[in-house]
Amino acid sequence: QVQLVESGGGLVQAGGSLRLSCAASGRIFSVNGMAWYRQASGKQREWVATITSGGGTYYADSVKGRFTISRENGKIMMYLQMNSLEPEDTAVYYCNVNAPQGNFWGQGTQVTVSS
Repeated sequence: QVQLVESGGGLVQAGGSLRLSCAASGRIFSVNGMAWYRQASGKQREWVATITSGGGTYYADSVKGRFTISRENGKIMMYLQMNSLEPEDTAVYYCNVNAPQGNFWGQGTQVTVSS
């Protein structure tokens, strides 16, 4: 069984920063890609950023230049550095791992940005 656990969410003022982490455990030995998604209250879940197995990174236009996705070599661990946060970034953030044995989601971590 594969588990993903996010951490690092919280309440921050507009303009502040947070760093989210996603740690994988269980029988997972390789990934095709890892990503962050978010879901604001009353809205659909949206893609935020992706990092591929080769280290390529891709961002939604709404976060480009403010967020940075990274991963730790040798571990299935991923981060999202979020700078210059805006109230519109308020959402539950989910980590997603695409692996040969399937697609996995974490339980989410709440990020709230106050104005």
